[in-house]
Amino acid sequence: MKTSVTGAINMLGMAKRCQAKVLQASTSEVYGDPEVHPQPESYRGAVNPIGPRACYDEGKRAAETLFMDYHRAHGLNIRIVRIFNTYGPRMHPYDGRVVSNFIRQALAGEPITIFGDGSQTRSFCYRDDLVSGIIAMMNAADDFVGPVNLGNPGEFTIRQLAELTLELTGANSNLIEKPLPVDDPERRRPDISLAKEKLNWEPTVPLQEGLAKTIDWFRSVNLDDFRAPTPNY
Repeated sequence: MKTSVTGAINMLGMAKRCQAKVLQASTSEVYGDPEVHPQPESYRGAVNPIGPRACYDEGKRAAETLFMDYHRAHGLNIRIVRIFNTYGPRMHPYDGRVVSNFIRQALAGEPITIFGDGSQTRSFCYRDDLVSGIIAMMNAADDFVGPVNLGNPGEFTIRQLAELTLELTGANSNLIEKPLPVDDPERRRPDISLAKEKLNWEPTVPLQEGLAKTIDWFRSVNLDDFRAPTPNY
């Protein structure tokens, strides 16, 4: 969290000196394991501040606070977007995200690892849609600083994502279940009413189409090239 907060302060200070517009790429994780569904920007979240996920969640929440303080105190031209699960070609195969994990495991013929029973839900936004949303936010009127949700409101269970990955790759991998991590959100879906109203934005790429493009890219590269080297201590 220290890195996130320090980085935010450094960028805010630079933007203030240069009189620049500055974007905070925040996250749906600020909502924690939500008690409100879908999640609007007005929802303050249910984050465990001392849990194993807290460093990331609270780091982003603290960064949003700093951005708003600089905006109020110094009139800084800020933008805050809360990004929901995003995927697409050129995502790192070993970034630990569910989409990249599932595709990599399926293409290698390995078992697909599901944490919990797979009934937890997520909403997956294709990268091109996210980029267009960010551009729309940066070009929006200066009196709209956010935060604003950017994500695809289509909601899928993790098991559905695994099954769709198997269908599109043609893999015969089994699904195996492992214990659900602590504080893992049970449901996640953005309310994008504000983005529609203020930015005239909503995603256009359905999951099946975007996932197929992502799988094609994974097939086109040597996944071993992306493995992190083993440290030599």
